Amino acid sequence: MSGTDHAQATDWSGPQPSFILVEPQMGENIGAAARAMYNFGLEWMRIVNPRDGWPNQKATTMASGAARVLDQVRLTQTTAEACDDLHYVFATTARSRDLTKPVMTPERAMMHARALIAEGKKVGVLFGPERAGLANDDVVRANALISVPVNPAFASLNLAQCVLLLAYEWCRKDADLPPEAMALAGTDFATVIEVEKLSERLEKRLRDRRFFWPEDKAESMRLNLRNLFSRMALTGADVRTLHGVFRALVKRAEDD
Repeated sequence: MSGTDHAQATDWSGPQPSFILVEPQMGENIGAAARAMYNFGLEWMRIVNPRDGWPNQKATTMASGAARVLDQVRLTQTTAEACDDLHYVFATTARSRDLTKPVMTPERAMMHARALIAEGKKVGVLFGPERAGLANDDVVRANALISVPVNPAFASLNLAQCVLLLAYEWCRKDADLPPEAMALAGTDFATVIEVEKLSERLEKRLRDRRFFWPEDKAESMRLNLRNLFSRMALTGADVRTLHGVFRALVKRAEDD
């Protein structure tokens, strides 16, 4: 999706988890991960022993506007170094590890991360290399695992996809957005009286055309029409358009 508006820029650089890429193999994937992080206001990336070295021009190119993340990267040679100042570490994994650890969904993990960070703790999330994921030597350093409910026949997520998923779950707790909203294009919802007048006009025209028949069903037919309009969440523009439609239909009928 596109739609970047630099006028909406804000400082999201408050306390947040560090995303740790362990031995990433391709600069493009590092750049894509940086872009995914910055999409959701995350800036703290750590990289452990990248296969193609660092800095990496392919990563910079792929980041496309998220260079701020790459400019602040902390580079280490080992996972232990990358985690040395953290109080709590999550490890992302797509397979069972035969290790006794809490296993959380991305949503629950980021909720727990938020609570820990609010207490002043430093939190990190480990992401494994593209080919095989995290080694057990890395996973054992984690306090908890993050597992995504994916297709068991094709469970491997691209590095940037996994980063995007976790970044989204982190961000949406701050966004405070309703699950659903109506995008109103330069208008507003119609008032009750506007819908009432529309219904009255339609009913009058229909009575003139003897629509409400047989007589014993006329009232239920009228109520169904009223209910149809109230269920549609009409806007003011909708009401004006329907008035125009009814007017045109009446004129056409009179001309005929």
